[in-house]
Amino acid sequence: MPLRAETYIAHKIYFSQKGENRASRPAVRVALWGMIIGVAVMILTFCIVVGFKRTITNKIAGFGAHIQVTNYENNNTFELSPVTVTDSLIAALETLPHVRQANRFLTKPGVLKTDDSFHGVVVKGTSYWDYFADNMVQGTVPQEPQQVLVSAAVASWMRLGVDSSFYCYFVGDNLRVRKFTVSGIYETGFMEFDELFIIGQERVIRQLNHWSDSLSSGVEILVDDLDYLDEAADYVYFATVNNAQEDSQILYTQTVKQLNPQIFSWLDLLDMNVVVIIILMLCVSGFNIVSGLIILILDSIRLIGTLKALGANNRFVRRVFITQSALLIGKGVLWGDIIGLGLAAIQYFTHVLPLDASTYFVSYVPIAFPWLAFLLLNIGTVIITLLILLAPSAIVTRISPAQVMHFE
Repeated sequence: MPLRAETYIAHKIYFSQKGENRASRPAVRVALWGMIIGVAVMILTFCIVVGFKRTITNKIAGFGAHIQVTNYENNNTFELSPVTVTDSLIAALETLPHVRQANRFLTKPGVLKTDDSFHGVVVKGTSYWDYFADNMVQGTVPQEPQQVLVSAAVASWMRLGVDSSFYCYFVGDNLRVRKFTVSGIYETGFMEFDELFIIGQERVIRQLNHWSDSLSSGVEILVDDLDYLDEAADYVYFATVNNAQEDSQILYTQTVKQLNPQIFSWLDLLDMNVVVIIILMLCVSGFNIVSGLIILILDSIRLIGTLKALGANNRFVRRVFITQSALLIGKGVLWGDIIGLGLAAIQYFTHVLPLDASTYFVSYVPIAFPWLAFLLLNIGTVIITLLILLAPSAIVTRISPAQVMHFE
């Protein structure tokens, strides 16, 4: 398919190897690198911010899942009123859209006591071990009722190791004492939870509370995609709100965001940082491209005069330079993607950039690859930059063949 005349001329100018010493060459290189750096920075910003939010969300979800279903009358403590959780309810929840897995859980606050010290903890009974297995430092997940996992922080404070034993005191209507053995030590970097939770099997808490097998503190639900968390929570809510409990109590659905509003309010502030960085990078890239276009036009005054002398109108000449700039923008976006994604991939596989886990909850800069966001970013960058070029391209309308001959 033959090229339009203005497109053909733009290609000839752009891909020509002549005139390497022209004044426009340095300006074009500056504009190109400005676009490349801007796109690379925007790509890295998306990778880091999305990766950070997903990593923190998954860390919190490891202790409380993405969605929790509990007794509506519960207060904000870990001494939860029981709810009836049948196998049929679990099966029904796992068939809901975006729900990956549903598990019973039980929690009970207590005091960990050794010969040297004591520490307030929450013993959590669960059957979901994947998250803690992935964050295991030593040992294995519990195989026996008396075995538990403790965090590296608690193990350090209480001088515990694998196979160490300790007593845990539970206060209720009657004081109860249980002896536990450490089967493994985990570390997630999320100190707010690492310092609090001891992880064991469900039957331990049931025995302490004298609950039947059908009673639990609630249900923890994992979703298959965090982008659909709220939608999945709605499905869970409507599936459980009318579920009749033996004592006529109502089931209450909460997402991980609702359970931890302070943390997610902090994470939401990162979105504002992304917006600011994108605006700044678009301004820098747009300024560089505009500067390059103006210099290209001034450096091509003879060509403009010749085209107009041959009968070309202003719109035709403007399209020549807009097309030439579009080729420059496309090259900048392509190389920006390559460099940005390349740097992100290096961090993703090597974790070369560390972080202070006590401050950021992770020990390295996390990376994610939101491909749809990248596609929209590229399309938006090209469109916005081309729109910015419409105003400076109007310079060609003020150039006439007579002025060009006088200029020469």
